[in-house]
Amino acid sequence: MRSFARACAVLIALASANVSTDLAAQSAESMYTDMLANDAALRDELGLAPQLRARPPGEASAALLRRVRSMVSDYMSIVRRYPRSGYSDNALWQGAMLAVDAFWQFGDTRDRTAALDMLGLLKSEYPTSSLIARIASVSTRLAGSPASPDHLTTLTFVRREVLRDTVRMTLELEHEATFYEEQLSGPPRVVDLDNTLAVGALRDATIPFDENVVQRARIGRQPNNRTRVVFDLTGTRRYTVYSLHNPYRVVIDFERLPTEQSPAMLAERAADAEPDPAGGTARQPSTSAAVARDAVPPVAATANAGGGFSLSRQLGLGISRIVIDPGHGGRDPGARVQGLNEAELVLDIAMRLERLLSREPGVEVVLTRRSNASIALEERTAIANRSGADLFLSIHVNALKDASVRGFETYFLNFAANPQAEAVAARENASSARTMANLPDIVGAIALNNKIDESRDFAEMIQQSMQDRLRRAGRPVYSLGVKQAPFMVLIGATMPSVLAEVSFLSNTDEAALLKTESYRQQIAEALLAGVMQYQHSLKNPPVMRSGL
Repeated sequence: MRSFARACAVLIALASANVSTDLAAQSAESMYTDMLANDAALRDELGLAPQLRARPPGEASAALLRRVRSMVSDYMSIVRRYPRSGYSDNALWQGAMLAVDAFWQFGDTRDRTAALDMLGLLKSEYPTSSLIARIASVSTRLAGSPASPDHLTTLTFVRREVLRDTVRMTLELEHEATFYEEQLSGPPRVVDLDNTLAVGALRDATIPFDENVVQRARIGRQPNNRTRVVFDLTGTRRYTVYSLHNPYRVVIDFERLPTEQSPAMLAERAADAEPDPAGGTARQPSTSAAVARDAVPPVAATANAGGGFSLSRQLGLGISRIVIDPGHGGRDPGARVQGLNEAELVLDIAMRLERLLSREPGVEVVLTRRSNASIALEERTAIANRSGADLFLSIHVNALKDASVRGFETYFLNFAANPQAEAVAARENASSARTMANLPDIVGAIALNNKIDESRDFAEMIQQSMQDRLRRAGRPVYSLGVKQAPFMVLIGATMPSVLAEVSFLSNTDEAALLKTESYRQQIAEALLAGVMQYQHSLKNPPVMRSGL
């Protein structure tokens, strides 16, 4: 492994321009944010200029390469100045991917060396980063070993849906593919799909939309079997990126302002309400799925824990889409003990849980984050609401000054009932951007919470599953029970929602267990059991028989 100094020297040599002096006064966060804004446009210029490939560097291409290398050096400046920042591993990854693009476009091995050096630094200096898992595939491509045809997937369809608060763009693929949402910063938005080829009709295609949020989608071919999809937008917008399975889809939800009611959208809504020309009562939206004629009838819901039936159960509501929220991230690492931090541990558990849930029929999973990214507490439930989720599970690990305390506990939204719950809520809500002016609205939201019965039942099933599965695995079990507290991350969720504190990082024994993959996998399996038990307590969805 090259040394840190060697890697820095290589990157400095590559840059033809010094880092601007005004960066010296910036924090790691502001530096990284500013760079991302320029990064997207630069990557777009690289990816959408195929005429520069395989051509001797002329004046225009040489200038572009200098700008790319300068940006790579800028990313490295974050790492040199803030080596322990939560943004440094992201900066290394972004800089490496930019150097990879430069190598693919211009073929200069110095850019490949720069990319490998940055990836090597990421692996050696930030071994717990969630980005480590992506290094192997990038290194293989840089070594000149593209995926074989047997391992390629196909981009088959680009779909647009105009929803109430968002415009949803869905990329449908034959099989799962690695995609990079880190490049989605500032218009235009870019999604890269590894080891993916577009079908003939989509290859090098431009798809215009008569809509005032997403103007068009452009699909381009990249070296080493990579497909790039560029969305041209009207202005900078907030967005959410997530994947769904069975079939595999990459979904990008772009925020739509209340005033953005395009003629096409109004016409589309009006058409959905028109009588069917064949004499039907109303035409169903194109996204509706037909139900098989001989589907197995659903099973009625069981009573709530209190013996009655909540309104959700009276109405026969079930669950299908689940949002998993790994707590903290980015500039908020959460609890930190002996080189471990909460944000990285819960992201690992969440991704394990996602893999387990993706095997369950009729279940779709959305993660609020897939990397060491900062996401506001309010945005996490907003993601769940925008994606139409039926269930919300936020995963955390606990910490107290008393290192003897250990175990697990599960919370649902309500006012805290004891000092211990108050303390946990105060710690988990520390990153909230709300002020005292928001207090009346927050209190009202908690007091009028109409999901308490379902959230309490969900919490009890998560807690019981943690106890049963860990005991079955031979682990020491310390169940601290189901509790209630005013967690900001649960306020505003329109679906049953709970927060699970799965261990105490402040306890030496549990911290040692959390270091092991086997323990984190057992926690994920326990959470899976709780989710599925809750699903089965509601009306089970129809199961389609084979051969239909």
